[in-house]
Amino acid sequence: MEIRKSELQIEEINSFIENFQQKLPIFANDSKRNNDLNNLRHYLAAILAFSIWGTFSLVLKPLHSYASSDILFYRVFSCALIMSLVSILFKREKLKQNLNYFKSISKKAKRKTIIVNVGSSILLTANWFSFIYVMNHVSVRATSVAYLVCPIITTILAYFILKDKLSKLQWLSVFLSLVGCILLSYTNILDMFYSSLIGFTYAAYLVCQSQNKQFDKFLILNFHIVISALILLPFFPAYSGPVPTEFKFYFFVEIIAVMYTIVPLLLNLFALTGTASSKVGMILNINPIIAFILASTVYGEPLNLIQICAYSLIFVAVIVFNAKEIFRLNQEEVKLS
Repeated sequence: MEIRKSELQIEEINSFIENFQQKLPIFANDSKRNNDLNNLRHYLAAILAFSIWGTFSLVLKPLHSYASSDILFYRVFSCALIMSLVSILFKREKLKQNLNYFKSISKKAKRKTIIVNVGSSILLTANWFSFIYVMNHVSVRATSVAYLVCPIITTILAYFILKDKLSKLQWLSVFLSLVGCILLSYTNILDMFYSSLIGFTYAAYLVCQSQNKQFDKFLILNFHIVISALILLPFFPAYSGPVPTEFKFYFFVEIIAVMYTIVPLLLNLFALTGTASSKVGMILNINPIIAFILASTVYGEPLNLIQICAYSLIFVAVIVFNAKEIFRLNQEEVKLS
């Protein structure tokens, strides 16, 4: 009896301490600070992912003499092989946990999960092929415009499908981005068509990933790429060219597979676990701004005043859309200092 009484007293004391800590401002501030750090990590992951993709032309342009289909085939097959090996060797426990979770959900939820992820694989494959084709056979600037259109499409899809809430200031930034895209399309309608196609496929992919938060990010990406490889496999004998013999081809394809596919997509999926699709979509504008700078400075693509104004307007739109988060993080840094 005495022991039981002592245990109850200890539990009461612990409960009192926990309640007392929660009421103290210092502990409340610690909790808020941890949330802010988590938000910052998700933002930085998105920024890093899209910054990497912005420099994609540096490794893709050296392969311009190869067919877009060949680059896509070898890129996807390499990614599927690398990720599957990593999953088998290092992610077996996570794989079991994810399979057990999938088995435990209802039939309706299983059907929805399968449709979303097979659809994601199709969208990703379409996005990659259209991007490579436009980059190497149309223009670098057309691909940069694609990822300026993409945030607008992502934000609108997220608003209607995921019910993401947007402030008036954020809607203003969407409008500014739209005006910038219209200015860019004014000079070349065909480029705008290609850009819209690339932008829509990736925007739809981003929105679909909000359904995958309960699964391991690496395994989900592995599944998408394996399905993509299976989709492409029947086309490989008929549409692939002669087997490449140059070391340069395999060197750049492996860089593309790891540094421009696996790493940024994982960062992107991580960002989506803690940031709304609409916000990640607007951060995506970093990608085309970097691509635009490279197109003008490295590849010497012609530049006019309308294009400069349009990209400047879109850059302002990104700042406006994320103004609340930027200023809140700055205020937190001031408080911490």
